[in-house]
Amino acid sequence: MPNKGKRYTADKKAHSVKEQVTLTEAVTRVKSFKAAKFDQTVEVCMHLGIDAKQADQMIRGSLSLPHGIGKSKRVIAFCTSDKVEEAKAAGATEAGGEELVKKVEDGWLDFDVAVASPDMMRIVSKLGRALGPKGLMPSPKSGTVTPNVAQAVKEYAAGKVEFRNDSGGNVHAAVGKHSFGAKELEENAEAFIKHITKMKPSATKGHYVKSISMSGTMTPGVSIVVD
Repeated sequence: MPNKGKRYTADKKAHSVKEQVTLTEAVTRVKSFKAAKFDQTVEVCMHLGIDAKQADQMIRGSLSLPHGIGKSKRVIAFCTSDKVEEAKAAGATEAGGEELVKKVEDGWLDFDVAVASPDMMRIVSKLGRALGPKGLMPSPKSGTVTPNVAQAVKEYAAGKVEFRNDSGGNVHAAVGKHSFGAKELEENAEAFIKHITKMKPSATKGHYVKSISMSGTMTPGVSIVVD
């Protein structure tokens, strides 16, 4: 196991990170950790009582947080020619149909999110092998396949959060930056936690939300009380 850095060790000694605290206190603790030379991303991780192997228990989607996440994203849009200018006006770095598909097929991946209109999925589907493993393939479940391409571009360019559970049943997402005000971080985290809680699959048995923690890029995690 790799050694922890001096900042991490000092922060861990300063706080009992295993103690469960309220969301308000968790935000206070994360913000009190020693600042880095860059603006750290603050994340919330929820460990869920789901069977990650079952498709009907998958937790996946997207969410626009009240205060954004402090980072803009590079978004491309697969759309018909009459929607290209509208998509670009909404913030798309590239927009188009078959030509854009060909560009990506040839290896261009200089973007963070790809959105598509439903009528474009016939040709976009050929990119599954290139985009799927990188988590960039447009999908109705994540909100990146939609008739309103311009609106989706606008939301994702502003930092709309995408999430998907991993094989261990964990779901995590950025909820802001260390430089955010405490109230902004708390409201963003609360919105994410409530959203995931409401998504409980009907097939899930037992306790759904098992644990919640908050951390910065270079800080220990702080455990949050689960209601």
